[in-house]
Amino acid sequence: MIKVNNVSVTFKITHDQIKSIKEYVIAMFKRNIKYEEFVALNSVCFEVRKGEVVGIIGRNGAGKSTLLKVISGILKPTKGEVHVQGNIVPMLELGSGFDPDLTGRENIFLNGSILGYSEDFLKSKYEEIVDFSELGKFIDVPIRNYSSGMLMRLAFSIAAMVNPEILIVDEILAVGDESFQEKSKSRMLEMMSGGTTVLFVSHSLEQIREMCDRVVWLDHGGVKMIGNTQEVCDAYKL
Repeated sequence: MIKVNNVSVTFKITHDQIKSIKEYVIAMFKRNIKYEEFVALNSVCFEVRKGEVVGIIGRNGAGKSTLLKVISGILKPTKGEVHVQGNIVPMLELGSGFDPDLTGRENIFLNGSILGYSEDFLKSKYEEIVDFSELGKFIDVPIRNYSSGMLMRLAFSIAAMVNPEILIVDEILAVGDESFQEKSKSRMLEMMSGGTTVLFVSHSLEQIREMCDRVVWLDHGGVKMIGNTQEVCDAYKL
């Protein structure tokens, strides 16, 4: 379902204190801008089979979120290729497609359309989404008035009520309070048991051990180890 072939991502970072577009254009023409290259991913290769749940682990800055964004099509790799077969629902930055001036109800249709689902489909799932989110009457309140927890619950509920072939998850099971986290976890397991292919990033080795078939360990942008969940998690803890 997913083939990551020799993928590298390099960012150019400038330390110049440029405060406006005008200053940037002047500095660019004078060639006064100095860049430092930061390698976020370095020659990453692996494959994910249909129906497989693959965990991605690594310290902060190892390249986990960058890798998920490349596979999701949000970022283009500097080198290498990603081949994906099937539709993807990326649960990465939940709520990033929301409009704060619209209500929760309106954002269900806005965010759902961004994920590629029709109005009729979203109408058929609307009550299920609202019930799962536990927002009740707040569904008709502009989301600028939501707490961060309410916003995350709504975003997860939209993403979790569709049936993707490939699900990409970045630390989503930390959403909301303990009871909502358990409900989110159950929904994730339900989707996985239905044959959804999953890429799952978490700092919780307990969650990785429980939910994943295989694990990719990233270290400083490169693959340090790929293999059986227990073996890789045990090596990571050492």
